[in-house]
Amino acid sequence: QVQLVESGGGLVQAGGSLRLSCVASGSILMIRTMGWYRQAPGNQRDLVADITAGGTTNYAGSVKGRFTISRDNAKNTVYLQMNSLKPEDTAVYYCYANGRTSRLQIFNSWGQGTQVTVSS
Repeated sequence: QVQLVESGGGLVQAGGSLRLSCVASGSILMIRTMGWYRQAPGNQRDLVADITAGGTTNYAGSVKGRFTISRDNAKNTVYLQMNSLKPEDTAVYYCYANGRTSRLQIFNSWGQGTQVTVSS
């Protein structure tokens, strides 16, 4: 079992910044991809950004140039630096990770979500 715990959400004014963190714990052999998704009320959960173990990143078009994803493989941690925030960035942000456990089982895990609210 692999658990993900997010932190760093909150309320910020438009144009401000927030940094989200997510730590993975459990019987982890390796983590392939870590990422962030978000879901606003009435909407589906969409990819914001993800990053492979090798550092290859992928961003949603709406956040390119404003958000930066990074990870610390030694700490099983992924970060999302969010700058120039807009009211439309308001959502619950979920951390995601996939990989293999120490028993060589594939895992796909989600965090509990952290609220990000951007006021205009």
